[in-house]
Amino acid sequence: MRQPIPPMKRAFDLLVGGSMLLALLPLLLLMAAGIGVLEGRPVLYVSRRRLNSGPAEPIVKFRTMRRDADRIANRDTVPIVSTRFLNLPITSPLYTPIGRVIERLMLTEMPQLLHVLAGRMSVVGNRPLPDNVVASLGEEFPQVEDRFLTPGGLTGPVQLVGRDLLSDQQRLAIEIAYCDAVLRNYSPLLDLRILAYTVLAGFSESARFTSEEVLDLLARHGARLVREAPPRRLGKPAAPEPDQEPPETVPAVHEGSGNR
Repeated sequence: MRQPIPPMKRAFDLLVGGSMLLALLPLLLLMAAGIGVLEGRPVLYVSRRRLNSGPAEPIVKFRTMRRDADRIANRDTVPIVSTRFLNLPITSPLYTPIGRVIERLMLTEMPQLLHVLAGRMSVVGNRPLPDNVVASLGEEFPQVEDRFLTPGGLTGPVQLVGRDLLSDQQRLAIEIAYCDAVLRNYSPLLDLRILAYTVLAGFSESARFTSEEVLDLLARHGARLVREAPPRRLGKPAAPEPDQEPPETVPAVHEGSGNR
């Protein structure tokens, strides 16, 4: 079942998503023409991804890879080495030359603004995932479904760090904390900050966050969440209060275009 978008978040999506589409439309048309001329059809890549707690749905983005890339590199064909999330480096030969430019300009997912305006996605949220990646994550992290409690987005808190710099455990911890913050105490300012910081982080390595800093950002915007149930933090757990039983350790829980 598709998760309803909180009213304030939906208003943010319509205002910001609509403004982004109008502002970027000439550039997006230029990118589409460039792909068509240099690489041929199709210009858009359509794949089925999990956007929420319901079944996978078709979503679009610019085609930045070879036509057969999805058959060559997916979670069923690429052995699991360090992460169950599938991340293809920009240096992969599967990318086309113009595809690398589009990826570096962070324009690959911009056609998904149409999904945002239609209410299927949000501007800010956890990135959609293929079913086989979700299934692989579920083998080790049963709480993976908690990352789908809010609709998928064009960008999210993970992008403030960089998905290639996070372990599966760290990435899922951030994604679940974001869902908790949205559901318990949503603030449009949180999404606005994530959106702005994503742009800065995309152009300057020094603007990137650490995983702990992202969790702190989410906590500051979810004061009610912090008081009721703090998100799982990374690293060594805090020492228990005197005369208090130590908390049970729960594993907290890392798409290139591979699964974005």
